[in-house]
Amino acid sequence: MKNCHQAHVHPLPGRTRVAALSSVILLAATLAACGDREKESRPGQALASVNGEEITVLQLNEEIQRAGVPAARQQEASKQLLQALIDRQLLASAAAQEKLDRDPKVVQAIERARALIVAQAYMQKRLANIARPTAAEVEEYFNKHPEFFSKRKQLQIDQLVLAARDLTPETRAAADGAKSLEEVAVWLDAHKVKYGRAQVTRSTSDLNPQLSKKLLGMPKNQLFSVREGERAMLLTVAEVRDAPVPLEVAAPQIEKFLMTNKNKELAAAEVERLRQHAKIEYLNKELAAGPKAAPASMAAPGAPAASNVPGPEGGVAPDEAAAAMTDGAPARAPAAGSPAAAAPPAAESPAAESSAAAGPDHAAVDRGVAGLK
Repeated sequence: MKNCHQAHVHPLPGRTRVAALSSVILLAATLAACGDREKESRPGQALASVNGEEITVLQLNEEIQRAGVPAARQQEASKQLLQALIDRQLLASAAAQEKLDRDPKVVQAIERARALIVAQAYMQKRLANIARPTAAEVEEYFNKHPEFFSKRKQLQIDQLVLAARDLTPETRAAADGAKSLEEVAVWLDAHKVKYGRAQVTRSTSDLNPQLSKKLLGMPKNQLFSVREGERAMLLTVAEVRDAPVPLEVAAPQIEKFLMTNKNKELAAAEVERLRQHAKIEYLNKELAAGPKAAPASMAAPGAPAASNVPGPEGGVAPDEAAAAMTDGAPARAPAAGSPAAAAPPAAESPAAESSAAAGPDHAAVDRGVAGLK
């Protein structure tokens, strides 16, 4: 057996052995060099390691993008965001050790987030190549809505803010008989009713069109009241002045609005197309949608304004009328003369951007028809 084994072994000559050994060494050096170059080609990919789990540049860039950090502050923000990523990794690891990632509620939340992200990615892909509105389309919208632009008005509204419980029938009667807000303040002082004073400015571009029409038609200094939760307000339009917005200022906001509308329309059409080609079976018939019901994900946030809201002499309107009157009103009012000032109400015009100082009572003013007298 030993001889047989030796018969199959052919020792290499000296020079051949040296050459083979040199080849092995050269190959090892080459592989090491490749590894070094690979490491050098990806400098800084891993920014930190938390118990063996790496945090990468890609993760940090994602956080910077989501936070909307401007370029000038990215270096400073990167340190804070990296610490936040480390903290998140520590918490996630601790949760995994306690098997919280297997909790049914957590699993359901993860699945929901995943479905939302994937659905959003699909819709973004479908809407990626939509043509932007033309200059002619922007100008056409501008000309069709002079109340938002060329004939825009600005209203200065004075108000007294008090607790809703203090807006008693006696207080309303005193307001009805007063000729000015100052007379109401005198009555409140005499009856030891606590209140605060405030002044807000709104324009016809950021109030519901019907509400704007009502307010512009009211005599100067006529009072009306507003209820909002635990607060109430007595208000009066102290001044109305012209505040037109030229086309060159309004154009960016109009273009943005038209683009948003086009996206919504195409998104709704895509969802409807998918529904038509899908087999949807309601296992709980009580939850089945009507034949003409819009998909919940695409439903408009606001309904058309009601047309039967009482006028200035109609007394206090019901809360339902108030809600209907202000559907679609933006959350903030733009500053007069700024590009955002061109933004009409969201329901039928470009959404207003908040560049003006808006008081905490803005929502109440927007829903003010609840107390319009």
